[in-house]
Amino acid sequence: MSGFPTGVSVVTGTDRNGAPRGMTCSSMCSVSLTPPTLLVCLRDGSPTLDAIVTSGAFAVNLLHEGAQGTAELFASGDPLRFELLPWEVPPGAAGPHLTRDAHTVADCGVVLTQRVGDHVAVFGETRLISRPQPRPPLLYGLREFRSWSRI
Repeated sequence: MSGFPTGVSVVTGTDRNGAPRGMTCSSMCSVSLTPPTLLVCLRDGSPTLDAIVTSGAFAVNLLHEGAQGTAELFASGDPLRFELLPWEVPPGAAGPHLTRDAHTVADCGVVLTQRVGDHVAVFGETRLISRPQPRPPLLYGLREFRSWSRI
């Protein structure tokens, strides 16, 4: 699958203690327009997945071309990742918004989960969309990050 370029997102949620959780996710797609539904595939056993399943909600932060460092940080497992960059949880948000690094954020409510191998597919009905940064998306393929504008 490394030969199939895709957009890069950070999926976020809040655990039962109110702590932010998040992980880089390139396995994300649109499922339906009515109702608007997204699918994210998250590693089974991750704290982010646990927070999302427990809370029943998550945010998909679609990263812009200048956010490669954020994608790498949230893929690293660094426990201090939320202390290293700006984020907020606006009213009505389903999870933390990476306001500096996302071109679009979709807030979703969990409607279905399905374990598949070592991942869990999480279907989320989109409740709110915001566009904090009008920048081109960050892409990943062939084990490299690229900007939409450079392709």
